Amino acid sequence: MKYLITLIVLASFGCIIYGFNLDASEEDKAHKFIGGGTVGLFLIAMPLFLIKESRGKKMNDYMLTEDNIRRMQGKTPKNTENQQFPKD
Repeated sequence: MKYLITLIVLASFGCIIYGFNLDASEEDKAHKFIGGGTVGLFLIAMPLFLIKESRGKKMNDYMLTEDNIRRMQGKTPKNTENQQFPKD
C-alpha cells in the first residue's frame, strides 16, 4: 500500500509539472494534465494515505471530550457535595 501511494503521488506531481511545461498552443491538454494530477493527489492518494495511517487507532483518543481535556491538563476532577459536572 505504501508503494502504491508513493507511485500515485509521484505520478500526480509528474502530471502537474508536465502540464505546466506544455506550450501555450496546447493549453487544453495542459489543463487536463494539471487537473488530473490534482485529482490524483487529493481524491486518490490522500484518502488512501489516511486509511492506511488510521488503521488500528481509536477515534476516541483524538476527540476533544471533557475527560481528554482533563487528562491533557493533568488535573484530576474535584467533586464536592454541591458541585457536579454536567452529564452529556
